[in-house]
Amino acid sequence: GLRPHDSPTLAMLRTSVVLAALAATAEAFTTSGVLPKAGSRKAATSALKMQENSAAVPFLPRPAALDGSMVGDVGFDPLGFTEKYDIKWLRE
Repeated sequence: GLRPHDSPTLAMLRTSVVLAALAATAEAFTTSGVLPKAGSRKAATSALKMQENSAAVPFLPRPAALDGSMVGDVGFDPLGFTEKYDIKWLRE
């Protein structure tokens, strides 16, 4: 609201600044500008790269034994247990 010493112009300026800051913050959470358009060569390349990385920990490579064939398998093995032990012994 208006404070007794605020002019209407100052109040409008303050409101504009707050709305611009909120819009900029909300834009940070959208992906429309970040993802390539479907059907483009870049989209196909990005899809291949995403398949190579783990869905659970995207900056780590997907372990070879975790191919998604088991229920709940999202490629989470940051310590590399699937490289040392058979996957059926690690399953609960």
